Amino acid sequence: MEKELKIKGGEFLVKQIEANDVFIPEEFDEEQKMIAQTCEDFLETEVFPNLEQIDAQEDGVMRTALEKAGELGLLGISVPEEYEGFGQNIITSMLSADRLGAGYSFAVAFSAHTGIGSLPIVYYGNHEQKQKYLPKLASGELMAAYCLTEPGAGSDANSGTTKAVLSEDGKHYILNGQKMWITNGGFADVQTVFAKIDNDRVYSAFIVEREWDGVSLNPEEKKMGIKGSSTRQIFYNDVKVPVENLLGKRGEGFRIALNILHMGRLKLGANVIGSCKRAISQSVNYSNERKQFGTLISSFGSIKHKLAEQAIKAFTNESAVYRASNDVDILAEINKAEGKEYGKANMDAYAEFAPEAAIMKVYGSEALDYIVDEAVQVMGGMGFSAEMPADRAYRDSRINRIFEGTNEINRILVTDTIIKRGQKGNIKLFEKAKEILAGLDNLCESCCCEGGDYFENKTKYISNFKNVALMLMEAAVNKFQRKLVHEQEVLNSIADIVMNTYVAESTMLRIQKLETMRGEELNLHRDMLDVYVFESASLIYKHGMDAIYSIDDQELTEKLIKGLKIYTKTSGVNTKDARRRIADKLIEENKYCF
Repeated sequence: MEKELKIKGGEFLVKQIEANDVFIPEEFDEEQKMIAQTCEDFLETEVFPNLEQIDAQEDGVMRTALEKAGELGLLGISVPEEYEGFGQNIITSMLSADRLGAGYSFAVAFSAHTGIGSLPIVYYGNHEQKQKYLPKLASGELMAAYCLTEPGAGSDANSGTTKAVLSEDGKHYILNGQKMWITNGGFADVQTVFAKIDNDRVYSAFIVEREWDGVSLNPEEKKMGIKGSSTRQIFYNDVKVPVENLLGKRGEGFRIALNILHMGRLKLGANVIGSCKRAISQSVNYSNERKQFGTLISSFGSIKHKLAEQAIKAFTNESAVYRASNDVDILAEINKAEGKEYGKANMDAYAEFAPEAAIMKVYGSEALDYIVDEAVQVMGGMGFSAEMPADRAYRDSRINRIFEGTNEINRILVTDTIIKRGQKGNIKLFEKAKEILAGLDNLCESCCCEGGDYFENKTKYISNFKNVALMLMEAAVNKFQRKLVHEQEVLNSIADIVMNTYVAESTMLRIQKLETMRGEELNLHRDMLDVYVFESASLIYKHGMDAIYSIDDQELTEKLIKGLKIYTKTSGVNTKDARRRIADKLIEENKYCF
């Protein structure tokens, strides 16, 4: 059956889709479940027993683990079969990232190799480049790294100064420059290096081999977390790169870098799922063992609050990640059916859903930070001990808010990208926004009251959240016009509204579909949705007020506040009892169980 794309990137703000149109984790097929089990078994046998050696960067331990993953086919999940890979779809790629995401520093090395390390060649390489490198990258014989960041070029990546000059005989590019914070840098055999040819304003990309003359490394960086991940500076001094190792076209490097980052952002959202669930299970385990005042701490309301909130953040993140991944997957398949080459089909799909990828990067990284922080708190003084698992999880989590573009950059990207797509007419954003703004005068509280069944009411709330984002986008564009890009605080406030809305809707659609599949009401799942939507309404109100007073449009302020108050109105929820019910299930199962 041909797949149909129901929604464009960012279009969720103006278009309602049905629960049947999203993919949920409960739909994994048998092959996907086998891959997931293989990933979990691999962590149990090859990673968890060796965490101390990995963190100490004992010689060869990380590389050996990656090679063993290659033997199981895990490094080749996204590599086409014709190049000796597994040739799996995007959802399966996300699933492997999800399950191996519990592997601390190993997860970072794995994701760098299979994602930003190998995929530039998978998606942009020509046949000869793919034939030369991909089979060995898939098997683990070769390891990969992605070399973009420089000392003076971080978020503003294209400001880098690494240069490539064509040799007199036209056979090589002479590469000179420096890259830093390179994951897998200490052992990667193949590097995707971004440099400017001659006086070009934008990057080109090159495939560089570590063994070539002129490639040298600084010692390992000493880091706060992910200590087992090899992170080095790499120097290129008159490195002779064969002209056939230009990746893609001249000047296409910046586009390659951006598109690979879109993929990396969505994959990071998937990657943290495994970490979230592991930290939650450890929190529950400890609370079921630790006694204070003669009773297990898992019986205390404050602990139950923490456990339930951890579970809600994990469940909502997972719901949104697989919704977004499915949309990318469907578009990639449509692109291929229309004749687009494999790499372009996939990259165009990731680029289309850049706003959703940025949402998942921000929400997922911040959800994990909350979860591991509360894991430390649940364990109390023991949680602060380096002997406890919370120590490694806490330190390793922090990098995720910086990886793949900082959360600050990604928040701006969410709002800015959606606004620009609306201005170009790619989505009917401002038609809807103008309609909402014009209707504020006649808006009354009864317009937004409940009246349907459970999911109809939740749909109405979430639709109202969308209205808040749309009216603020319209007001901000009208007020600041081209200067809006400099109003980062306003963009951030709107981004948080958009993010909470997307995650709320994704969670609702997942639960709605799951209830249809199982033929019953899922009360604990509804508890999670109730708490999330109720709290999102408060957060959206707060971010909305910040944006309204920052926009400071005297003619509109009163109307916008009126709209905000009505659009964030929801029925009350006994969040205490809802969280206790969620926590009681976790405590009963003694693990994350949703």
